[in-house]
Amino acid sequence: MSGKKFSKRTVIIGILSFIVLLLAGTGFWAYRLLLAPDFAPRNTVYVYIDTRKDFDDLCRQLQDSAGCRRIGSFKQLAGMLKYPANMRTGRYAVEPGMNNLTLLNDLRRGHQVATRITFNNIRFKKDLVERLSEQLMIGEDELLHLLTDSAYCDSLGFTTETINTLFIPNTYEVYWNISADKLMQRMKREYNNFWTDARLAKAKAIGLTPAEVSILASIVEEETAASDEYPIVAGLYLNRLHRGIPLQADPTVKFAIGDFSLQRILFEHLEVDSPYNTYKHTGLPPGPLRIPTIKGLDAVLNYMQHNYLYMCAKEDFSGRHNFAATLAEHNRNANRYRAELNRRKIR
Repeated sequence: MSGKKFSKRTVIIGILSFIVLLLAGTGFWAYRLLLAPDFAPRNTVYVYIDTRKDFDDLCRQLQDSAGCRRIGSFKQLAGMLKYPANMRTGRYAVEPGMNNLTLLNDLRRGHQVATRITFNNIRFKKDLVERLSEQLMIGEDELLHLLTDSAYCDSLGFTTETINTLFIPNTYEVYWNISADKLMQRMKREYNNFWTDARLAKAKAIGLTPAEVSILASIVEEETAASDEYPIVAGLYLNRLHRGIPLQADPTVKFAIGDFSLQRILFEHLEVDSPYNTYKHTGLPPGPLRIPTIKGLDAVLNYMQHNYLYMCAKEDFSGRHNFAATLAEHNRNANRYRAELNRRKIR
């Protein structure tokens, strides 16, 4: 009798032990699958998923750049969660020590991390779309289409010539997979934030619209590399505008020709037939020569009041300028500069 009891007790203990081991094994398997750290990059890295990337591409990226230790367990959990068939575009962070479940929850729910974009030293639309497409999922053609669509530009309050003035150079945080239209809407909000009542009042006081301020600021920035000269140059061109004198700004000729590398403007260049050629047309050109900086915009709004009507690059090639109130004085400055050009054999 006691032997039978002992035998039954042994069976029960064996069954219980098996269950415990099974549960322990299952728990360990579940822990490794769900909660165990599976990614070990040195620092936080980001994976980018666009419409062309498939699940295998993502797995390769996780192995190559995110230090994935057990790609098999990641694939297994992804399959259980039906993620491979429901991938969402975006920029996602993979942090050191992250587990499969946390990453997959971010990927499945589209919990991406914003990216920072900048755009400086931009002259032409093609330069702008190229710079932005390098930083975002947006295709160049998609954004260029909006920038050249007159009806779309008009809906934002611009023309296809002035649309570049919508972009105020700064650092912005946006989602990497933002659409071209949503990016434009975001830039419009930033534009409205920049053009405060105080700035609008200053623009009105000098007789310019915000777009015209941007156009003039773009000329000012192309004229001089010395930012402390911005308010002086702005005042000079405002003097000419208010007196109805053609701006005769060399950068507008370079823009019209499409060659900013010109070191010497010749008479043949001045004859180019373009609305941007301010030697042939009075007033501001129809659009900016570049996307001006905030410093350039504020320099126009806070221009220096003086009597200058002329400017000429200094003959020391410092990038700075001699300013003059009379043509006679300007001619003397120009003759010194031309003599130095000839001496250096710059044609």
